[in-house]
Amino acid sequence: MNTLGIVLLVIAIVLVVAMVVLYFLGKRMQTRQDEQKAQMDAVAQQVSMLIIDKKRMKLKDAGLPEAVVANTPWYAKGSKIPVVKAKVGPQVMTLICDAQIFDDIPVKKEVKATVSGLYITKVKGLHGKVEQKDTKKKKGGLRAWALKKQAELNEQSKNK
Repeated sequence: MNTLGIVLLVIAIVLVVAMVVLYFLGKRMQTRQDEQKAQMDAVAQQVSMLIIDKKRMKLKDAGLPEAVVANTPWYAKGSKIPVVKAKVGPQVMTLICDAQIFDDIPVKKEVKATVSGLYITKVKGLHGKVEQKDTKKKKGGLRAWALKKQAELNEQSKNK
């Protein structure tokens, strides 16, 4: 066997091993995500709130409690997260929003939201209509593509 064949064989074996490792890691992460979602659904509650502002900000600049920032992994502290500033009862709070519903949240309107701790998982309009998104095709980047694919996969798994 010549050296080119040996090199290609070694590369193929390394790729197969990498695919198997990624498959099992992905399976484990999926089960963890399902467990976390079940826990969040168990403690979720409906809250009426007035949305003051919403933005994507870095975790350390969002004004969240120090315990949240301290428990976040080091690689996630620099990433931007969807943050919503809302008035819940007499108190103004900073909440983290689910990235899939962030665009649907109306600003300066009262909504009924499903909240689990500091995390908003669902939003419904309380007074008036919630504006629907434009059906025009938006220019999106990698994040928009990934969110679209994740929504399609979630829909397929629900249908099965």
